[in-house]
Amino acid sequence: MIIGVPKEIKNNEFRVGMTPGGAREFVAHGHSVLIEMSAGDGSSFPDAEYAAAGAELVATADEVFARADMIVKVKEPQPVEIARLRPGQILYTYLHLAPDFEQTEGLIASGAVCIAYETVELPNRSLPLLAPMSEVAGRMAAQVGATYLQKPFGGRGVLMGGTPGVPAAKVVVLGGGVVGTNAAYVAMGMGADVTIMDVNIDRLRYLDEIWGNRVRTLYSSKHNIEEAVYAADLVIGSVLLPGAKTPWLVTKDMLPKMKKGSVIVDVSVDQGGCIETTHATTHADPTYFVDGVLHYGVANMPGAVPNTSTLALTNATLRYGLALADKGWKKAVAEDAALAKGVNVLAGKVTYKGVADAHGIEYTPLESMLA
Repeated sequence: MIIGVPKEIKNNEFRVGMTPGGAREFVAHGHSVLIEMSAGDGSSFPDAEYAAAGAELVATADEVFARADMIVKVKEPQPVEIARLRPGQILYTYLHLAPDFEQTEGLIASGAVCIAYETVELPNRSLPLLAPMSEVAGRMAAQVGATYLQKPFGGRGVLMGGTPGVPAAKVVVLGGGVVGTNAAYVAMGMGADVTIMDVNIDRLRYLDEIWGNRVRTLYSSKHNIEEAVYAADLVIGSVLLPGAKTPWLVTKDMLPKMKKGSVIVDVSVDQGGCIETTHATTHADPTYFVDGVLHYGVANMPGAVPNTSTLALTNATLRYGLALADKGWKKAVAEDAALAKGVNVLAGKVTYKGVADAHGIEYTPLESMLA
């Protein structure tokens, strides 16, 4: 199979879909790998390293898409990339289709086999291809929040760890999954007063067992959310419903009661956000104010640390990518139920229920198409 890796073109996205080490693995399995020239520069992987791994360097994205049987990316395809897809071609990347009707329409029209990293799901309901970027984004959320709490960046002027005789910043983390746990971990390490909220009591029990009284756990009811958010200096949104639009936990009518200069970092923004007033921003223009509250909604946070992120992502995606290439997508998804859940759009049909429900589009079970 011919594997194509184009350069990412989303605003300030410096990651790349595959490391040189990943390319070497595909080549070792007998596949050809096409890398668009300079695709890895932003992640500190120069062309020479890909060439040494046995990949072929090509001049344009047009050539990558035209020749490849499978496109391996990081972020959702932009309109110009969707236009390059063809029926039967495999697209293997993050998609986050639930809040993005335009992209969904484009992928349906393309006829491609669209496999989303974020919905590959193991029997224990963990998301192995989302986890590494969730870890990065969660850890970054606390760092970003600490930065924007500083007065020159628009915040209240609060130090995360406080100082002797002065209280630490109050940090509220909405969601105790991978993002939330990593956000709380770093915020706690910075000395903040951390509260982590979730509706899963077993998850809260686990976090209480590993961290004890270093972090406050709180059930995520409307009343508790309001009380915690009103007292917070920093709110980190980290709620996820796999493949579906995220529910709003903080509504716009709550913002006037929050502290002026407090900060919201909504890591859930690529699935629609768990704060009603957040919308996707970019690293070039990351923040805005609503009712005196500073919002940070960058939808590709890990793109700011692309070397770390690309290494972590390839570690996770390589196994499934090799299966797709070695077996072909039909056999690969038929033999692996986790990978099958990654198929969101196939031959013009939406095959992931959360996406279909989000857009009011007819849902077609993957099994019926494979049959």
